[in-house]
Amino acid sequence: MAKNPLHCSFCGRSRDEVKILIAGQEGHICENCVEHAREIIDQELTVKDDKGSSSFKLNVKKPIEIKKFLDEYVIGQDEAKKTLAVAVYNHYKRLQQRTGDASASGNEVEIEKSNIIMVGETGTGKTLLAKSIARLLNVPFTIVDATVFTESGYVGEDVESILSRLLQVCNYDVVAAERGIVFIDEIDKIARKGDNPSITRDVSGEGVQQGMLKLLEGSEVLVPPQGGRKHPEQKLVKINTQNILFICGGAFDGIDRIIARRVQTNTIGFNVDKELQEDMKKNLLRYVNPQDLKSFGLIPELLGRLPVVTHLDPLDASTLRAILTEPKNALIKQYQRLFELEGINLTIENDVLDFMVEKAVEYKLGARGLRSICEGILTDAMFEMPSSKEKEFALDLEYAKRKFDKSKLSLLKVA
Repeated sequence: MAKNPLHCSFCGRSRDEVKILIAGQEGHICENCVEHAREIIDQELTVKDDKGSSSFKLNVKKPIEIKKFLDEYVIGQDEAKKTLAVAVYNHYKRLQQRTGDASASGNEVEIEKSNIIMVGETGTGKTLLAKSIARLLNVPFTIVDATVFTESGYVGEDVESILSRLLQVCNYDVVAAERGIVFIDEIDKIARKGDNPSITRDVSGEGVQQGMLKLLEGSEVLVPPQGGRKHPEQKLVKINTQNILFICGGAFDGIDRIIARRVQTNTIGFNVDKELQEDMKKNLLRYVNPQDLKSFGLIPELLGRLPVVTHLDPLDASTLRAILTEPKNALIKQYQRLFELEGINLTIENDVLDFMVEKAVEYKLGARGLRSICEGILTDAMFEMPSSKEKEFALDLEYAKRKFDKSKLSLLKVA
């Protein structure tokens, strides 16, 4: 009787069918089964990390990689991109730092999070930056609007509903939510109404800021998983916000006047550099600091919890021109795709693009203004052409001017 040949105890393959056969005490395993076992372990570790269950596996990107990705979707705003990239990368590093490893090595340095506040005019790309980062990240990410919040006990949403949104994004996985990123948009809309601390209730202003204090700093918060007062009988979920990164953004309309008073742009004298003065006036937001935000109406306690202040530059003509054609989801590419779905090839002359940019600069509506102008020019074509048999549509300057003059946008008065 022939002796049994060596074979894998898991899959049954013989020694001749595999490259490596690892021997154990009472069996063998081949390299294929080792590989499969490794995949199973990786999947299980993704689902169960040190704290408990989480379906989010960290995927670290270096700051330069994050900025390169943002460059594909957002034109310009290099300083804001760098600040965001560094903050997100450091957030990853905080999450990866194991406290046990730190204490075992005698290095008990605890890295604290650096929440960010972004200041920029409307249409400069604050929300687009947040949405683009959300596309890249592999941590729970949510965008909430500060305008819906009121002080606890009043009609409106409580600040805890910020965390309810985060819970919903990660399918009520508390461990995943505790290491997420929250973008709070329109943060300037909760500025307090007067310069002095409010004597009466400031329900949607200072009261909301005070409610956010513990949330931003890091504490254990009881969160209603389905949102606030509509389900009073629901069980509350405890979430620790210590590892949640908060990014705030707002237009802060009128803050340029506060900055102008501080930096004294109207200096008088023989040795004044007029060109420098004019350059400073063009983009006062680059000089923004926490003191200006305090004067605008954010309370000092909130600003202390938002240590990184960055700005977005106003969009000039060359940037607006690039926004029309260069990003992955550029406006012109979107309209060409809309026509392409109808089997129509849309071509747009360069003169038309320059005309659109000229009007957008004139009306000071930022990148959103470009879409309004495109809609005003192309609405008639998008209405008529799906029913026609034409396969080509060339948009020239004469057609663009004629349609724009007929649109309501031409009635806008420039301030």
